[in-house]
Amino acid sequence: MTMEEVKTISCMKKAMPFILVILLQVGLAGMDILTKAVLNEGMSNYVLVVYRHGVAAIVMAPFAFYFDKMTRPKMTPMIFFKITLLGLFEPVIDQNLFCLGMKYTTATFATALYNTLPAVTFILALIVRLEKVKLRSIRSASKVVGTMASVGGTMIMTLVKGPALDLFWTKGPSAQNTAGTDIHSSINGAVLVTIGCFSYACFFILYAITLKTYPTELSLTAWICLMGTIEGAAVALVMERGNPGAWAIGWDNKLLTVTYSGIVCSALGYYIGGLVMKTRGPVFVTAFSPLCMIVVAFMSSIIFAEQMYLGRALGAAVICAGLYLVIWGKGNDYKDASTNPKQTKLELRGNEKNSVGHEIIAIRNEREQRTVVEPV
Repeated sequence: MTMEEVKTISCMKKAMPFILVILLQVGLAGMDILTKAVLNEGMSNYVLVVYRHGVAAIVMAPFAFYFDKMTRPKMTPMIFFKITLLGLFEPVIDQNLFCLGMKYTTATFATALYNTLPAVTFILALIVRLEKVKLRSIRSASKVVGTMASVGGTMIMTLVKGPALDLFWTKGPSAQNTAGTDIHSSINGAVLVTIGCFSYACFFILYAITLKTYPTELSLTAWICLMGTIEGAAVALVMERGNPGAWAIGWDNKLLTVTYSGIVCSALGYYIGGLVMKTRGPVFVTAFSPLCMIVVAFMSSIIFAEQMYLGRALGAAVICAGLYLVIWGKGNDYKDASTNPKQTKLELRGNEKNSVGHEIIAIRNEREQRTVVEPV
C-alpha cells in the first residue's frame, strides 16, 4: 500500500463521522416533513411512534442477531434498566412531545427549537463529567459562549415574531397554513418541544454511558426500538382508548412515513449515532441539528407554504452561530486528543535500600510495562 493510499484512507476515517452525521440530519429533515404531512391528515402521533419503532425493531433484529452473536455482552438487570429508560426517553417522551409541539406551531418552528439540543446535551455532559471545561481555555470558552447563544436564539424565536418575509413561493398563504402561529400557540408548542428536547438530550447521555458496558450498537439499537414499541404501545392504548380507527393504516402517506422514519431515522439513526458517539461523544452527534432546520425550513416553505418571519430567522441565525462555536470547541478537543498522545513517562527508583539495582517503569499508551535492570 502506497503512502498516498494510506493518506487517503486516513482522511476518509477522519471525515467519516462528519459525513455520517450530515446524512443523518438530512434523513431527519425528510422525516419532519413527512410527519407534519400525516399529522395534518389526522394521524395519531402516539400510533405513529408505535408503528415507527415496530418497523425499526423488525429491520434491526436480524442484523443484530447475526453480526453481534459473538460479541454481544451478557444482559444484566442494570443494562436492561438503562435500555428501558432509553426506550422511554426518545421513542416515547421526545417523539410524542415533538409531534404535539409541531401541531401547535409548524415543522420549521419545531425543528428550529431542536437546535438547542447540543446546548442541553453539553450541559448534561458537564454534569455527568463526559465533558470538561477549563475557563482559561479558548475552546472551552467557545463551548460556553455557544451554549448561551443557543439559548438566547431560542428565546428570540419563541418570543419575537417580527414582519413576515415575503418569499415568492409563500405569497398568499391560506388560513390553514398560518393558523397556530400566534404568540400563545408558539409558547405552548415551544414548551412541549423543549421538554422533548431535554428528554432527547438525556437519551444521548445515557446512550453514551450504556455503550461502555454494552458496546454492540446493532443489538443496542434493536433493544431500544423494541422497548420503544412496547412502551409506546402502552401510552397509545391509553391516549387512543375508544378510538380503534386511529390504528388504521393503508397504502398511503401514513405507511410511507412509518416505513421511512422507522428505517432511516430510528434504525439507522440510533446505529449511526452510536458509532459516532464512541469516538466523538454525544455533543458532537447532536451539534449538527442546524442543518436539519435549514432543510426543513426550505422544504416546508415550498410544500406547506409556511410563512417565514424575521424574528424566527434572526433567532435561527443566532442559534446556528452559537452551535457552531460548540462544534469548533469540540473539534479542537478531538484534535488535541489525537495529535498530542500521552508521552512516555519514566520513573527510576531503587528496589531496596543501598541496592544498585533499579526498576524502570515505562508507561506507553495507557499500558504499563516494567523492566528490571539487574545490578552490574
